[in-house]
Amino acid sequence: MTDKNHFAGFSPASARNREPISQALMTLLRGNETVLEVGSGTGQHAVYFTEQWPGLQWQPSDIAQQLPLLQANLDTHERHNIDQARLLNLQHAHWADSVMPVDLIYTANTLHIIAWSEVVSLFSQLEKVLRPQGRVIVYGPFRYAQEFTSTSNAEFDAWLKVRNPLSGLRDFEAVNALALAAGLSLLHDIAMPANNQLLVWQKI
Repeated sequence: MTDKNHFAGFSPASARNREPISQALMTLLRGNETVLEVGSGTGQHAVYFTEQWPGLQWQPSDIAQQLPLLQANLDTHERHNIDQARLLNLQHAHWADSVMPVDLIYTANTLHIIAWSEVVSLFSQLEKVLRPQGRVIVYGPFRYAQEFTSTSNAEFDAWLKVRNPLSGLRDFEAVNALALAAGLSLLHDIAMPANNQLLVWQKI
């Protein structure tokens, strides 16, 4: 059966981008990291990546209304290296206080969905969560020098803002400034299919 049969709330985007992200991660992961995924959604990436790297220990997370669907999908797949999904709400200023330290924070297609204040919250608390030399990996579309990288990204940004004025593609420079302020250094900015980027920062 296909992924679509195995995941409630199946995300076609997650199914499309998991393979190119996996290929990029081949050169970035040791394969034995502890990972906190911010905004796990349906859990498709958690299931796929822990299958590719059985040595990973993956902590999925999401906001309260997403947790039941997320955990139901994880229960269906019964991966030994995926922890119970946990609540993580970036609207809470001290969200990191209850999170165990990890080697890697991973988030995909979230920064353009959440409000800018939540992006700020994410980076402001990273120091508490990341272990020494820990890394942050962010996947999604970005603007550069306040310009869209494609017409489709500009159209996507406009659609997002109609749906929710607080959403929208983020400026790479603004996000990188948050990372620098959090004690991170940019390691990689990798161009991905469909006008997306894979950004990798490391704790200094």
